[in-house]
Amino acid sequence: MRGKRALWGILVSLLLAVGAIGLAARSLLADLPSPDTLYAHQTGVSSRILDRNGRLLYEIADPHAGRHTPTSLEEIPLACRQATIATEDANFYTNPGVDVAGIVRALWINLRGGEVLAGGSTITQQLARNLLLDPQERSQRTLTRKLRESILAWRIARLYSKDDVLTLYLNEVNYGNLAYGIEAAARTYFGREAAELDLAECALLAGLPQSPALYDPLTSPQAARERQQVVLDLMSQQGFITTEQAQLAAAEPLRFAAAPFPIEAPHFVMTVRAWLEERFGLEAIYSEGLVVTTTLDLDLQQAAERVMRRQLNRLAQAGEGSAYHDVNNSALVALNPVSGQVLVMVGSPDYFDPAIDGAVNAALALRQPGSAIKPLTYAAAFDPQPRAGSPAPLLTPASILLDVRTSFPTREGNPYVPLNYDNRFHGPVSAREALACSYNIPAVLVLQRVGVDRLVTLAGDLGLSSFGAGERFGLALTLGGGEVRLLELTAAYAAFDNGGRRVEPYTVLAVRDAAGNMRYRARTQPGPRVIDPRVAYLITDILSDGEARAPAFGPVSVLSLSRPAAAKTGTSSDWRDNWTVGYTPQLVVGVWAGNADGRPMVHVSGVEGAGPIWHDFMETALRGQPVLDFVEPEGLERVQVCAPSGLLPTPYCPRTRTELFIAGTAPTREDDWYRPVRIDVATGQPAAPDSPPERVVEQVYVFPPVEVREWAQEHGWPLGPTSAAPGTGAATTSQQELVITSPDPGTVYHLSPAVPAAYQSIRVSARPAGGATVAEITLYIDGEPLATLSAPPFETFWPLALGEHTFLALGADAEGRSLRSGPVSISVLP
Repeated sequence: MRGKRALWGILVSLLLAVGAIGLAARSLLADLPSPDTLYAHQTGVSSRILDRNGRLLYEIADPHAGRHTPTSLEEIPLACRQATIATEDANFYTNPGVDVAGIVRALWINLRGGEVLAGGSTITQQLARNLLLDPQERSQRTLTRKLRESILAWRIARLYSKDDVLTLYLNEVNYGNLAYGIEAAARTYFGREAAELDLAECALLAGLPQSPALYDPLTSPQAARERQQVVLDLMSQQGFITTEQAQLAAAEPLRFAAAPFPIEAPHFVMTVRAWLEERFGLEAIYSEGLVVTTTLDLDLQQAAERVMRRQLNRLAQAGEGSAYHDVNNSALVALNPVSGQVLVMVGSPDYFDPAIDGAVNAALALRQPGSAIKPLTYAAAFDPQPRAGSPAPLLTPASILLDVRTSFPTREGNPYVPLNYDNRFHGPVSAREALACSYNIPAVLVLQRVGVDRLVTLAGDLGLSSFGAGERFGLALTLGGGEVRLLELTAAYAAFDNGGRRVEPYTVLAVRDAAGNMRYRARTQPGPRVIDPRVAYLITDILSDGEARAPAFGPVSVLSLSRPAAAKTGTSSDWRDNWTVGYTPQLVVGVWAGNADGRPMVHVSGVEGAGPIWHDFMETALRGQPVLDFVEPEGLERVQVCAPSGLLPTPYCPRTRTELFIAGTAPTREDDWYRPVRIDVATGQPAAPDSPPERVVEQVYVFPPVEVREWAQEHGWPLGPTSAAPGTGAATTSQQELVITSPDPGTVYHLSPAVPAAYQSIRVSARPAGGATVAEITLYIDGEPLATLSAPPFETFWPLALGEHTFLALGADAEGRSLRSGPVSISVLP
């Protein structure tokens, strides 16, 4: 009896299990589309992208009705087929259309309560998911979807040959930028037919389907190149190509351009398209007839394109031959400085020109900004509370910065000695003049005081997303050592224009569907205040000060408009990039000029390349608009200072100027650079206490900081006698110093066992700071005399020895007065 019950129990359990399996199978198979419909596609309603005034920029059609051209397998290069198989499905020709291991993995993850992740599907599974499952199910990450997809893939593999499946996949897969299929991708990225693609181009395209937005070569060329390398490595590992072929393909330059089709503002439209895809999905774009009203002003866009082409033609004709300056590309972004609306985005002068990589959007590409990043450094220094516990700014516009040869220690230990654009030193300059004239050494001095981390933080607060952690950069960051996007840098300048608020650029005002229902409306609020309004105005006041920048740019330059305007140029040290970014109260505009492939230009600075484009576009765009002044916030004051010291004037100060300060930060100390000295006319030296009064006259001399005395002497300044104390003629040693000129402080040297010790020596030298005659100089190392020298050059050589070492110079002038240098420390490592 008991045995019969057990048998019935087993039978019932088996029936229940079979029923459960049947129900599950029925659930999996319910509404499952037939593989016979694989080639059937329904054309949806086109979406339209309009400018802010309702003019059509581009109409997005269903890919099978628009930019979609089926191609036979024989017409697709073998390299493209192999690259796709190597990247997406290495066992394509041997598997049953299904990734069995992936299904088992999905079952295991599901049993553990996890989410089934995308990826790892065969080419056949991807085809089944993308063409047979509806958009809602396609986006699900569930075990049911994975199993239904696998069943469809298995059925497809039974119904179609492998070549048929591969052909269909290559004709349907999304390569980004509205390109579906290999033919559309070839025309979209390279401007020619798929049959003409080579190995390098095939490898790049094969890497896109995994993440078309992330690896988009038109906005992220570096990421696309890295992905191309992955594809080439996979092809090599699977025996499709040799290692040498992979290396040659990776090194091949690529030219990006699209085959012409009807479109206005193509780079802007592609940016909007990417936003639509992210927000609404591809199915909505192709089937719901979206009407997208954007922020773009087509009239301004076309004006920018005309100005840009005119300037590039001018540069091409400026010298002997059309390639004299070797610059063929440019980009321009114009924003509303308050709302952040993108009014203009020109990514290149010709989207369809492969010779200039026209399809690459230089407005979004990473490039080195040169000096265009300097205003952020000075803004950090002008901040009245830049650091916790520091109630005063590090600098004011009147602060003096010494533009003389300066060696800065680096994290790596190698000395960093920046040079100015004109390869000259300008002596003591105010922070105002240093920024307006874009002097490099003062900018590095400012960043050294501010700290790299502070600049990186401020850049991030202003919307620059590319700097990341500060430890990646050194002091060269303020000279453009990092990389930025033109759109983001222009938005950062907008904060100087709008009183210190962060600006988030955006491109879409509203989206409606075909029935007129509102699907999206932009709602903008003022961004967070990231810069003190007074600091923002100080930067604006300096960048709009034509007199302050006259020493570097002349009294009239392209940075001057017919109305108040602030502007800054930038040129990378290797001539690969030049910039002009500037603004008026109504408009902020950024311009980049260079070559999309990174090829250096031939001596084209920001004021010569990007500057005229900025100037001409600003004048065109603002024609007919009211002339507005920048609005000065409360909390600023104007104070007379002595030039060049920046201190309060005395009767002896020969030249004063009015400077702008944040209230409470103006100098309180009187100028001590210009001092009267009692001179004995008989000797020409400071008067002694017993000098006859009739031989004593009072003359005003300059007593600048010791670091700049040599420069001042070379430039004919009336330097005071080094032995003269203010107003008395008493002797002093405070003004006469020595300077160690070699080695540079902070240098790290390495001893090599492969080089004879006699050849591993360094030069040690010193000089008097003011250029005065000295009787002798003794050089010391670690407190021990190294050499005593009685005539210039005051130098010797020291054989390197492991450890930390400190050099010092002591000396005496002709009268026997003591002279001393500051210490200079170095390291010698194995």
